[in-house]
Amino acid sequence: MTSTDPRTVVIRYVEAVRDGDADVIHDSFAADATWHYPGDLPVSGVWRGRDAIVNDFLGGMGPAFVPGTLEIELVSTIAEGDRVVAEWTARAKTVHGGTYDNRCIGIYTVRDGRITSVVEYADTRHVAATLFPHLDTRRPAGAE
Repeated sequence: MTSTDPRTVVIRYVEAVRDGDADVIHDSFAADATWHYPGDLPVSGVWRGRDAIVNDFLGGMGPAFVPGTLEIELVSTIAEGDRVVAEWTARAKTVHGGTYDNRCIGIYTVRDGRITSVVEYADTRHVAATLFPHLDTRRPAGAE
């Protein structure tokens, strides 16, 4: 039987992303889960539902990476009750000729052995520069 311990659920999910295990990735989320990715990138916003998270958000990032180059490393986790904070690094070659190298944090809520919500924090400026280099990410005059 698969563990429902929140920390174990999140570790299993991150390892599934690292290993490319689509079934475990899909099964890690509740059907009505949400994923909030801040910023103003094409992938920013609140993704609602397991299928939108897995197919559109996570799946939408995949084409930006050269196949076989994505490396995920779980750095640490902190768990309290049904919430888990996970820190990981993600590295890959991009189809635009650059190198993606980001350190990320996700705040996961887990209930009944499934991830019900995630809020992810990452260097969105780096994401824009390496994964979406066609976007104009310059700050307007006078912006701080």
